[in-house]
Amino acid sequence: MSTTERSPLFLPAIYLGGIVFGLGLAISGMARPEVVLDFLQFDDFGLLFVMGGAAVVTGIVFFVATTFLDRAPLTGDEYKRRVKSFDRNVVIGGSIFGVGWGLSGICPGAAYASFGVGNYPILWAIAGMFLGAYAQGYWRSSRSDDTAGQSAERATSQD
Repeated sequence: MSTTERSPLFLPAIYLGGIVFGLGLAISGMARPEVVLDFLQFDDFGLLFVMGGAAVVTGIVFFVATTFLDRAPLTGDEYKRRVKSFDRNVVIGGSIFGVGWGLSGICPGAAYASFGVGNYPILWAIAGMFLGAYAQGYWRSSRSDDTAGQSAERATSQD
């Protein structure tokens, strides 16, 4: 199965995963910005246990899947290590993400769950996330257009 021929269970599995994630955040209380802010101010370490539990479950699933399966069941993609470079874009992006998380008191995934449990003012933070994502996409596409144009100029000037 190639990446273009996904299992018919692919989208339902994504939606089910999102529902389970959102329910987990709602039940654990992590969809409430005040809980996240208490964690960031070192007043409540409940979020640490929630994230730690999620990391343990994820680690077990990855270990079992990559040990006993050669391909992802729903996509058919081969399991392989993907190493991405640690550059200034990672540092800048992570810093902006952290500042946004600190200002809004909620990370993107939990923001949607927070909206789902009735926190409607979180729409301001969600709008900010969309605006930031749009600005980053616009900046990145204009930057890639500039580098493509510069490469073409260099190629023609060398002829």
